[in-house]
Amino acid sequence: MAQRLLPFHTQVDPYAEINLYALEDAYVNNSISGTGFGDMGVFVTVSAGDLNLDPVSFSSDSYMGKTAYNGLGYNQRSSTTLKIKPAASGDNLLGITLYETALYDEHGDNLSRKHQKVVENQVILKGDPVPVATRGQFTLSSAAVDGTISAGGAFKLSTTSGKITGCTYTDGAKIGTVLGTGTRGVGGMYADGYSGAYYHVKLG
Repeated sequence: MAQRLLPFHTQVDPYAEINLYALEDAYVNNSISGTGFGDMGVFVTVSAGDLNLDPVSFSSDSYMGKTAYNGLGYNQRSSTTLKIKPAASGDNLLGITLYETALYDEHGDNLSRKHQKVVENQVILKGDPVPVATRGQFTLSSAAVDGTISAGGAFKLSTTSGKITGCTYTDGAKIGTVLGTGTRGVGGMYADGYSGAYYHVKLG
């Protein structure tokens, strides 16, 4: 699992956290052992916000397995109708995802049947709202950054969806400040899934 948001991301005001939007199905990670747009630490924008719709929709979904048996009824999957997707340069930023959204665990087992594992791994199920922080301080791995960003510098949304890149303070697209940078162990006993460059940033 190569998440973009490293463990030190606790400086988030509860009032700056939004829990209304689900990640669009097309961007959900297949497995918690992989990486993708469903990672925690992806910069996102609103893609569906029609408040005239019911807050939750229901539909058939093969992810649930067989849902119709004679004499046993018919089940549908619920999904929040307000949606987000990875943000890129030119989009109106909503914030950064604080949890991963994924379908299966590292063994290929369906996470919708493993609720304890969902909680332990800070995973959101497909269709459920994912917490999004609109401002705060975050430690990002290099997977969240295009190119390099420098301590004391600024950053903006990258042309690559879900990532940020460096910019000047006078850039009208600026969304935050880089507070510090560093490098984690890259070899031997100090190497892990988060080795390499990392960045502590202030969003907002």
